[in-house]
Amino acid sequence: MAAQKKRTEIAELGEFGLIDRLTARFAPSNASTLRGAGDDSAVLAPPSGERTVLSTDSFFEGVDFDLTYFPLKHLGYKVVTAAVSDILAMNATPSQLLVSLGVSAKLPVEALDDLYEGIGFACKELGVDVVGGDTRASMTGLVISVTAVGHAPEERIVGRGGAQQNDLICLTGNVGAAYMGLQLLEREKRVLAGVDNPEPQFAGYEYLLEKYLKPRPRTDILAALAEEKIVPTAMIDLSDGLSSDLLQLCRSSKCGARIYLERIPIAKQTTALAEEMHSDPVVAALHGGEDYELLFTVPLSMQEQVMRLGLVDVIGHITPESTGCFLVTPDGQDIRLKAQGFPEQRNEK
Repeated sequence: MAAQKKRTEIAELGEFGLIDRLTARFAPSNASTLRGAGDDSAVLAPPSGERTVLSTDSFFEGVDFDLTYFPLKHLGYKVVTAAVSDILAMNATPSQLLVSLGVSAKLPVEALDDLYEGIGFACKELGVDVVGGDTRASMTGLVISVTAVGHAPEERIVGRGGAQQNDLICLTGNVGAAYMGLQLLEREKRVLAGVDNPEPQFAGYEYLLEKYLKPRPRTDILAALAEEKIVPTAMIDLSDGLSSDLLQLCRSSKCGARIYLERIPIAKQTTALAEEMHSDPVVAALHGGEDYELLFTVPLSMQEQVMRLGLVDVIGHITPESTGCFLVTPDGQDIRLKAQGFPEQRNEK
């Protein structure tokens, strides 16, 4: 008979004991972290001549994740990816993180250990310091709030509002995979509800699960852009979906856009599962969200440099604001883009 896993109630440690236990694993490694967790505030010093970049995001159980099938270690990794992705979208380097929790009594301390193990693993990969946060009781399930800190030279910081007419629209990776990974998990949850010793059928779709459960931040893109001396004119991370996020970029830049369906990268597993589930992979690609890829624009004159990156696809170009934003099909049909995020619309950055 398997030994029963130890369960420590949060009340046994108390708030400060819990915080000490969860943060003890984090030792500052960045020169810009002068003082980390343990005081009332962290003390940071960005590298000389650089600007500090901040972003915050929140994740709610039952809205942003389902603990029925979301391993807490993967959840910890994912919230770090989501937070630093906003920093990367400013063409900045993430350096510190603050993590605050709202915790219900149903979770034992060991579950939070797993969550923070995932957070720690992601931060170690990225060279990011966890420098503080807060813990409170929650009546609505687990709530995670993450504030990310980064830095960059002022001349390299990129916002959403700089796209110019005829700029190329560039996309990293592929889109729609995370959404289809979520659909796969939801399907198996429905099918296996009430089944003893359930055995979900994930074979052949492991990539989709990884894209949803453990997306990786695109730090490689920033390194490649810097090597080619490319500073995008505008950039945004894909958290709400390609269509919604492109519309946000165009709204900020006061421009239109035309993207071409045949140029949008969609993974084979995304298409295969969509067809199996009698859905359209293009809908997943346009509206799926949580891909955490980067969408950016560069001048037409940089096309050769962008193609040398080997990490991006040029999917369209910027047009005057009066022309609107459209998806162009292979037969030349124009379809107006709409903001329609799945599974929810989240515009906070």
